[in-house]
Amino acid sequence: MNYYEHTLIARQDISPAQIKQLQEKYSKIIENNEGSIVKFESWGLMHLSYLIKKNKKGNYLHFKIEGNGKTIKELENTEKLDKNLLRFLTVKVKKLDLETDYFKKNEEMPKK
Repeated sequence: MNYYEHTLIARQDISPAQIKQLQEKYSKIIENNEGSIVKFESWGLMHLSYLIKKNKKGNYLHFKIEGNGKTIKELENTEKLDKNLLRFLTVKVKKLDLETDYFKKNEEMPKK
Protein backbone atom coordinates (compact mmCIF):
# COMPACT_ATOMS: atom_id res chain seq x y z
CA MET A 1 0.00 0.00 0.00
CA ASN A 2 1.08 3.54 -0.76
CA TYR A 3 0.60 6.72 1.26
CA TYR A 4 -1.07 9.83 -0.15
CA GLU A 5 -1.94 13.30 1.03
CA HIS A 6 -5.10 14.58 -0.63
CA THR A 7 -6.39 18.14 -0.31
CA LEU A 8 -9.75 19.49 -1.50
CA ILE A 9 -10.80 23.12 -1.81
CA ALA A 10 -14.58 23.51 -1.59
CA ARG A 11 -16.55 26.66 -2.45
CA GLN A 12 -16.69 29.43 0.15
CA ASP A 13 -20.50 29.57 0.33
CA ILE A 14 -21.25 25.98 1.36
CA SER A 15 -22.56 25.31 4.87
CA PRO A 16 -20.78 23.34 7.62
CA ALA A 17 -23.34 20.55 7.09
CA GLN A 18 -22.38 20.36 3.41
CA ILE A 19 -18.70 20.23 4.35
CA LYS A 20 -19.45 17.28 6.65
CA GLN A 21 -21.33 15.60 3.76
CA LEU A 22 -18.31 16.10 1.47
CA GLN A 23 -16.06 14.53 4.09
CA GLU A 24 -18.35 11.52 4.48
CA LYS A 25 -18.86 11.14 0.71
CA TYR A 26 -15.15 11.03 -0.08
CA SER A 27 -14.36 8.90 2.98
CA LYS A 28 -16.80 6.26 1.72
CA ILE A 29 -15.27 6.35 -1.77
CA ILE A 30 -11.81 5.80 -0.31
CA GLU A 31 -12.94 2.92 1.91
CA ASN A 32 -15.01 1.27 -0.86
CA ASN A 33 -11.93 1.19 -3.12
CA GLU A 34 -9.47 -0.68 -0.87
CA GLY A 35 -8.18 2.44 0.89
CA SER A 36 -8.20 3.72 4.44
CA ILE A 37 -8.08 7.20 5.95
CA VAL A 38 -5.22 7.52 8.39
CA LYS A 39 -6.06 11.11 9.39
CA PHE A 40 -8.53 13.82 8.37
CA GLU A 41 -8.08 17.55 8.96
CA SER A 42 -10.47 20.39 8.22
CA TRP A 43 -8.32 23.48 7.73
CA GLY A 44 -11.31 25.80 7.48
CA LEU A 45 -12.02 28.83 5.31
CA MET A 46 -8.86 30.46 3.93
CA HIS A 47 -8.06 33.11 1.33
CA LEU A 48 -7.02 31.89 -2.10
CA SER A 49 -3.99 33.41 -3.84
CA TYR A 50 -6.12 34.20 -6.89
CA LEU A 51 -9.75 33.93 -7.93
CA ILE A 52 -10.91 30.42 -8.77
CA LYS A 53 -14.35 30.27 -10.40
CA LYS A 54 -15.14 33.73 -8.94
CA ASN A 55 -14.27 32.65 -5.36
CA LYS A 56 -11.83 34.59 -3.15
CA LYS A 57 -11.88 32.02 -0.34
CA GLY A 58 -12.18 28.26 -0.05
CA ASN A 59 -12.86 25.60 2.57
CA TYR A 60 -9.87 23.27 2.80
CA LEU A 61 -10.22 19.56 3.62
CA HIS A 62 -7.12 17.38 3.95
CA PHE A 63 -7.01 13.57 3.94
CA LYS A 64 -4.02 11.37 4.74
CA ILE A 65 -4.72 8.13 2.92
CA GLU A 66 -3.29 4.63 2.71
CA GLY A 67 -4.33 3.01 -0.55
CA ASN A 68 -3.40 2.18 -4.10
CA GLY A 69 -3.71 3.77 -7.54
CA LYS A 70 -7.25 2.46 -8.01
CA THR A 71 -8.36 4.26 -4.85
CA ILE A 72 -6.95 7.60 -6.02
CA LYS A 73 -8.22 7.24 -9.58
CA GLU A 74 -11.79 6.60 -8.41
CA LEU A 75 -11.58 9.47 -5.91
CA GLU A 76 -10.34 11.98 -8.49
CA ASN A 77 -12.85 10.86 -11.14
CA THR A 78 -15.69 11.57 -8.70
CA GLU A 79 -14.22 14.93 -7.69
CA LYS A 80 -14.00 16.13 -11.31
CA LEU A 81 -17.81 16.03 -11.46
CA ASP A 82 -18.52 17.69 -8.08
CA LYS A 83 -19.74 21.29 -8.50
CA ASN A 84 -18.96 22.13 -4.84
CA LEU A 85 -15.20 21.67 -5.34
CA LEU A 86 -12.87 24.31 -6.75
CA ARG A 87 -9.64 22.28 -6.81
CA PHE A 88 -8.11 19.05 -5.54
CA LEU A 89 -4.58 17.73 -5.32
CA THR A 90 -3.14 14.32 -4.49
CA VAL A 91 0.52 13.85 -3.57
CA LYS A 92 2.17 10.46 -3.07
CA VAL A 93 4.47 10.49 -0.03
CA LYS A 94 6.94 7.98 1.40
CA LYS A 95 5.60 8.32 4.94
CA LEU A 96 2.82 10.29 6.57
CA ASP A 97 3.50 13.10 9.05
CA LEU A 98 0.82 12.53 11.69
CA GLU A 99 2.39 14.79 14.33
CA THR A 100 2.34 18.28 12.82
CA ASP A 101 -0.81 20.41 12.61
CA TYR A 102 0.21 23.08 10.09
CA PHE A 103 -2.90 25.24 10.37
CA LYS A 104 -3.31 25.41 14.14
CA LYS A 105 -3.83 28.91 15.54
CA ASN A 106 -0.69 30.55 16.98
CA GLU A 107 -2.04 30.70 20.54
CA GLU A 108 -2.57 26.93 20.50
CA MET A 109 0.98 26.18 19.41
CA PRO A 110 3.39 25.05 22.14
CA LYS A 111 5.97 27.62 23.29
CA LYS A 112 9.61 26.95 22.41
